Amino acid sequence: MAPVQQAQIVLVLKPFLVSLAVTLLLGPAVIPLLTRLKCGQNVRNDGPGRHLQKSGTPTMGGVMFLAGITAAGLLYAGNSLEGLLVLGMTLAFGLIGFLDDFLKIALKRPLGLRAREKLLGQILFSLAAAAFCVSVLGRGTDLVVPYSGFFTPGGLTWELGAAGFFVFAVLVIAGTANAVNLTDGLDGLAAGTSALVAAALLPVAFTVDKTGVAAVMAAVSGGCLGFLFYNRHPARVFMGDTGSLALGSALGTAALVTRSELFLFLIGGVFVLETLSVILQVASFQLFGRRILRMSPLHHHFELCNWSENRVVVSFWAATVVFAALGLMGFYGL
Repeated sequence: MAPVQQAQIVLVLKPFLVSLAVTLLLGPAVIPLLTRLKCGQNVRNDGPGRHLQKSGTPTMGGVMFLAGITAAGLLYAGNSLEGLLVLGMTLAFGLIGFLDDFLKIALKRPLGLRAREKLLGQILFSLAAAAFCVSVLGRGTDLVVPYSGFFTPGGLTWELGAAGFFVFAVLVIAGTANAVNLTDGLDGLAAGTSALVAAALLPVAFTVDKTGVAAVMAAVSGGCLGFLFYNRHPARVFMGDTGSLALGSALGTAALVTRSELFLFLIGGVFVLETLSVILQVASFQLFGRRILRMSPLHHHFELCNWSENRVVVSFWAATVVFAALGLMGFYGL
């Protein structure tokens, strides 16, 4: 193994292990606390019937891996502006999710934050991240085209211009955050998928020499795996919007900083399919008065096809591995 490869492994192993350990250690304290505070999940009556037994399971557990990611990020990416940006956006979107969860659970407002309030916060934070990337990090306003390196050495880029880039940045960060939120519907699904996508972004970050981003992605992956210990079926705790919005923001911002936004659409293919399933379901019902799936998001469709929850989750994890491999292949020649 080359020395550089060894150094890269050490660089990501430390934040991975710190985040994993912090998340695991917080579980025995945070889960009973959330239970005592009556931070239980409300399960919709129109969902799969077997989900009703999950009602009352503590939610807002995303605070566990956010603590792990923050500790590891500050320790191993604290000297990197890119790493601190990804960490800051993770916490910013985590705050939006926390406020939403808090209003729904503690103050008994069924819908939490209003949709326009959540969207406004996500847009403002995303625009701030885009501005930081362009003005401070010198990121530019172009996109790298996946697989173009097979045909042109160094690959092709697509210049968006300032206005186009800022709009696209919002779509990437806020879109990924909400896509992970939609995916968070089965025990271990969002946590496992996010861990795999974050791990796939590690070689991307190293390719473009963004070691701070790599450290934070390693922390995200470690935190998700630590949380999975408590969130696997049958889940003892759910991450809530606190966790899902934070994870999506971390992945979207990492892609923005590393100029791999289009690659994220491939690597995070499961998130894309989950989001498209909701869009198509709503569009079909509004236009034609019928549904194309038994239920959306997509994971619920398979549940209603009599797949067990574990089968759906493991299948989606396997699909994520395939999507990640396809996305990373697109870096050839870049």
